[in-house]
Amino acid sequence: MMNVDVGLWDKLTRVALLLLFVAVLLLVAVWYMPLIEQNERMRRSIYELDNKIQRASEEGKQLKAAYDALRHDPKAVERLARETLGYARTGETVIRFEAPLTNAPPR
Repeated sequence: MMNVDVGLWDKLTRVALLLLFVAVLLLVAVWYMPLIEQNERMRRSIYELDNKIQRASEEGKQLKAAYDALRHDPKAVERLARETLGYARTGETVIRFEAPLTNAPPR
């Protein structure tokens, strides 16, 4: 077997090719970084919008249930009239409790 010295220029060529490859990889990373960041922003936006849709759906179900109860259940209508408007039957006394003032000035 023979040991062949490839020389300094061959080693420098390999190092130069390696550095060129690393430079190309960095260039591609820098080129696509704005797209990656935009993709991440859009994913967060989709996640937030999905949460809003889910909350709105739940609220819609609650409103539909309340609507159906008021439309078909006379006791629900009576309860709402008593609570909201303060109505009472003949001979009943309505007692209202007011919420305490939270921004009252100190004495």
